[in-house]
Amino acid sequence: MKIEVDQDRCAGAGMCALTDPEVFDQDEVDGTVVLLQPSPSGEHEEAVREAAHLCPAGAIRVLG
Repeated sequence: MKIEVDQDRCAGAGMCALTDPEVFDQDEVDGTVVLLQPSPSGEHEEAVREAAHLCPAGAIRVLG
């Protein structure tokens, strides 16, 4: 699984960081998504897909 984020599209809602804080964080200045693990292990798959689904701006793409 690979993840792509669009920081320009991010609204800073923080749902991703709340859903899987080992994969996503938020920038301290503007609150936009920070991708900690672009290719996380399979144990994160369900949470990563949920984070992408919950993102109100559609800034997270899960590939594979």
